[in-house]
Amino acid sequence: MSDAESAPAATGADLGRRLSTAVVLFHEAVGQRLGLRAVDHRAFGLIEREGPLTAGALAELTALTPGAVTGLVDRLSRLGYVRRTPDPADRRRVLISVDADARPDFGDAFAGLAKAMGELTAGYDAAETAVIEDYLTNTIAILEAETRRLTAPGGGDTTASD
Repeated sequence: MSDAESAPAATGADLGRRLSTAVVLFHEAVGQRLGLRAVDHRAFGLIEREGPLTAGALAELTALTPGAVTGLVDRLSRLGYVRRTPDPADRRRVLISVDADARPDFGDAFAGLAKAMGELTAGYDAAETAVIEDYLTNTIAILEAETRRLTAPGGGDTTASD
């Protein structure tokens, strides 16, 4: 009997924690491979997807302090992955954008994951795939909402009440 067969069924919360941990550890490994911290790697992805961004917008998206964002952008800039340019709409602001010519090569880091995930999803029919997509879309929305709640001023009170 395998460990999976003998283990008690995991709850949604248990699976959520395990998934979260696995994702964080994976991105930490990707970051190490590229000479980045996991937070740098994830911030780079946000800049690439949402950018160009001001430092303030990046701080909001990452829930980092302005000082931490400055250090993060300094590291990405030193590696040549991002550049700072004056905002044409307000020259007092600086925009952070991905330097497409110096973009890190994530291919090697993600090739195995892409192949394995492709093999996994190929085993599901259209109805199952739709349920999985719905679940993941809603999980992302919940995680984003909880991140905003936890990082809001006065938010995230974790005191237990009886």
